[in-house]
Amino acid sequence: MIKRSNLEIMAKLIGMVRPLLGYMLLAITLGLIGHLLASFITIFAGYAALKVWGFPIAHSIAFFFVCMVVFAIARGFARYTEQSCNHYIAFKLLALIRAKAFAALRRLCPAKLEGRDKGDLISVITSDIELLEVFYAHTISPIAIATIYSVILSLFIGHIHWGLGLLALAAYVTVGVIVPVIASKTSGDLGLEFRNQSGSLSAFVLDSLRGLPEAMQYGNGKKRMQQMNERTDRMNDCQEKMKRVTGLNMAVTNTAILVFDFLMLLSASYLYKEGIIAFDGIVIATLALMSSFGPVVALANLGTTLQNTFASGNRVLDILEEEPQVAEITGADQTTYGQVTIEDVTFAYEKETILDGVSLDVPKQGILGIVGKSGSGKSTLLKLLMRFWDVDSGKLAIADREIGKINTEDLRRMLMELAALTDKLTVEWTPPSDGPERPCVRVLRADGADTGIAFHGVPGGHEFNSFVVGLYNAAGPGQSIDPALAEAIAAIDRPLDLQIVVALSCTMCPELVIAAQKIAASNPLVTAKVYDVNHFPELRERYKIMSVPCLIINKTKVAFGKKTLGQLLELLAEPEAGQTG
Repeated sequence: MIKRSNLEIMAKLIGMVRPLLGYMLLAITLGLIGHLLASFITIFAGYAALKVWGFPIAHSIAFFFVCMVVFAIARGFARYTEQSCNHYIAFKLLALIRAKAFAALRRLCPAKLEGRDKGDLISVITSDIELLEVFYAHTISPIAIATIYSVILSLFIGHIHWGLGLLALAAYVTVGVIVPVIASKTSGDLGLEFRNQSGSLSAFVLDSLRGLPEAMQYGNGKKRMQQMNERTDRMNDCQEKMKRVTGLNMAVTNTAILVFDFLMLLSASYLYKEGIIAFDGIVIATLALMSSFGPVVALANLGTTLQNTFASGNRVLDILEEEPQVAEITGADQTTYGQVTIEDVTFAYEKETILDGVSLDVPKQGILGIVGKSGSGKSTLLKLLMRFWDVDSGKLAIADREIGKINTEDLRRMLMELAALTDKLTVEWTPPSDGPERPCVRVLRADGADTGIAFHGVPGGHEFNSFVVGLYNAAGPGQSIDPALAEAIAAIDRPLDLQIVVALSCTMCPELVIAAQKIAASNPLVTAKVYDVNHFPELRERYKIMSVPCLIINKTKVAFGKKTLGQLLELLAEPEAGQTG
């Protein structure tokens, strides 16, 4: 893994915004206007109060109240539009980054899948990419907004007195720059450590599921559970450290705000006492500063929250920027399958030598058996013939042509021709697809029958656990439930197609997903299909989805929010829930 600085990661992630630069500029403009409107609502309230107290203010009280109402309405519109732009940018870019990640994996495979834990890769392309939403939706435009906003408010306060303007600028720099930098240094590599542990845990869980029959056969289940608990505890300890740093950061931020508010009041009062400013200068300068910390507080919080995001960004950039083990060969003369020549081949995984001076001739036709103990290099030799990697030394050739000079497509075709010679070997090459239902993971029973449970996307993030629970429920008997709820599930006598739209970072989605999957696993009339909103933006557009989880019943009725099994059954019992329209 390449260790990049936070600034380098930020620069590379910002570079991906270029296709959506117009939306980003619109979000920054609207965010700046919204914060200025919010601050001037308070400032105008101060002017109105001064007018009531009899100070010579140019405008009437009615003028200030009308402005405050108009500003409040405009502030709501600006805030909504800004957040819509930010999340549009985030979701579009997450889709773009995922497409780039899958393209990179296609370029790096199959060697990449051999050289890295699959669970860790799943963690990168799911939860790590999902975490980048924090950066694109809540980081880029807030930094720009806070910078411009701080300058404007400092100038506004400075028009009362230049010293007060400098004090305001010092407050903004302290809260928005110094505090988050210190918090970031205090966090150290906790974010990267947490993301690596999360990826390692995902890999361990995936390996445990694969080896479940062996674990049960050899009574290794308790040991695997203990190891999983130990990994989870280490990850929780790391997360607890991050939370303590976040809490300390918030305390320091709030203390700094109170100190600068008090300093502004004292400084303005001193200038009033010396006859340099009027009494209204005390009120307006203090109110302006007290109401203007919103944008820089958002930056102060980034010092700790971005540690996770930058760690995820670093892991994603590792995939995007990694060079393939071997380059795909195109444009060479076509090669057909012939005799295989292996001559004095040596190959090592990093420093561990697997094959050392191996030579072998494999005739075009006939049967050849290769035997040896586990780890002696039998599988490695076959993978070298498929050019997962290049040999360290020696020669590999098919039909008198070196492997490295044969078109990659010809190698795939040869494998398929080899598979046609025996029913013991199956090779399937599936090109990338943009079909409306892909990617998709379906849960089938042992006889191949569909359970009605499907995940459209790559199960990861908070949905990895619900996916595992779905497998458990489909396998039967699954989770135990209240007999009354079991009766309600069995009583469903009409087809129900449940589509649950989720985000992998959503903490409220799994409960609804698990409830829907339990119903589908128990009643053949019900299907539960989970959709990752980042893979299926057309669902978000069609059903006007602004939050997740979103439940779509028979493509007609839409409901939002998490639901227990009982609440979901009550919803499905309503007559309109079963209508297909």
